[in-house]
Amino acid sequence: PPANAGRAPGPPDGGWGWVVVFGAFISIGFAYAFPKGVAIFFKEIQDFFGTSYSEIAWVSSIMLATTYGAGPISSILVNRYGSRPVVIFGGLLCGIGMVSAAFCTSILQLYICVGFITGFGLALNLQPSVIIIGKYFLKRRPIANGLAMAGSPVMLCTLAPLNQFLFDNFGWRGSFLILGAILLNCCVAGALFRPIGAATASVKTQATAEGKDALKEKVTKDAMEMSSPVNIPMETKTEEEGGKDCCEKINQYLDFSLFKHRGFLIYLIGNVLMFLGFFAPIVFLAPYAKHIGIDEYSAAFLLSILAIVDMIARPTTGIIANSKWVRPRIQYFFSFSIAFNGACHLLCPLASGYTGLVVYSVFFGLAFGMVCAMLFETLMDLVGAARFTSAVGLVTIAECCTILLGPPIGGTLIDTFGDYKYMFIKCGAVMVLAGTFLFIMNYYNYRMLAKEEKERKAKEEDPKSVRTENEGRNNWNKEIVRDGPELEPLREEREGLKKEVNGT
Repeated sequence: PPANAGRAPGPPDGGWGWVVVFGAFISIGFAYAFPKGVAIFFKEIQDFFGTSYSEIAWVSSIMLATTYGAGPISSILVNRYGSRPVVIFGGLLCGIGMVSAAFCTSILQLYICVGFITGFGLALNLQPSVIIIGKYFLKRRPIANGLAMAGSPVMLCTLAPLNQFLFDNFGWRGSFLILGAILLNCCVAGALFRPIGAATASVKTQATAEGKDALKEKVTKDAMEMSSPVNIPMETKTEEEGGKDCCEKINQYLDFSLFKHRGFLIYLIGNVLMFLGFFAPIVFLAPYAKHIGIDEYSAAFLLSILAIVDMIARPTTGIIANSKWVRPRIQYFFSFSIAFNGACHLLCPLASGYTGLVVYSVFFGLAFGMVCAMLFETLMDLVGAARFTSAVGLVTIAECCTILLGPPIGGTLIDTFGDYKYMFIKCGAVMVLAGTFLFIMNYYNYRMLAKEEKERKAKEEDPKSVRTENEGRNNWNKEIVRDGPELEPLREEREGLKKEVNGT
């Protein structure tokens, strides 16, 4: 093959990439906004089935937890089949789940249809959309991520009044049928995800396989002609390499070595804590407004206000995060956004009337948009684009536990005290704690990285280390000469085979 056949093309940072951003805008928008938009029906479904606040909150909770918990499955499927077929299949699952939910006769059936089936379909929409943006963009990646993440507030702004309109005209069962058809648009979004670098990757794989087979054949033939003392080490090495194949196959899809990455662990712990109070305020915002006597359309309009501000905040945050002043220290900006989000929830109980809730929705939308715009950008900043697919899968499976428990814990507090303010205080306190933890630990991480970089440079400039390295290389050359020239052809072929097996 040609010399450059195995080289994957660099991110184009434009062109068809903007069409991919539009597809991700739709796909991510449904994945994030739909579990919040469904909350419009909760008050009526709760009266229909005679359930408590905590029981009805499990519908959104299971949907969100499945969306995040199925992250590793989605990542594996993307690595195996690519983003396009995974998103199309996810859109079909979303439609099937919501259409099935229209015929449910118990709250348990809603958990299965809306929670698990639709949630899994949304998971297959979310992960591939985020991953493929990283393949199409590098320099403009924060802006592209901010634009794609703006799909969530746009969809929420549309779904909140639309769901209320559908309920008034068709009831919650008819609304679920229509929403199932609307979710099939995710299949159209997935069709826009044109694969990048697929042809060169297949040429590389084919060339590597052919070279490996030829070298194995040649080395085996030469080893059989040599004496048994040479043959025994060869067989032992082949067995050891065969034993490593299983671990390498697993790490091909999910890189568990990330758990040794200091920055990744800090991000993971902070986000797991944050999601304990991240989604509950949105789920209960409209029911809270109805609880204090605000009419249905005004309550739904609060979500639209939140979404409109969120819509402006996400791309703006992406532009700010891409600036030369913020991008080198984007982790601090992310920590501040989480703490700001928590502060809004702590102040929410002071809003007694509709005007106060409008002000809360504005600030909540700003803080929510800031967090969501940087949620994946900060992770990619820590682990790099090459390990990002595995990192997203591992992070989402860890986050799903707190996402699952967040809204039901909030619903339990409402059922216990008969007041929504304790739920908002709990969410605010948890998020302020998470933001503070991330700020302190990221400061520690930046200090350690600077120290390690300084030590590395000092080691490179130290003449003793260079001399030791040269002496080791000379000793290795002497051992080669001592072994005799008759083993040189076999040694070169074995080294070549080793490099090919390791992918170099």
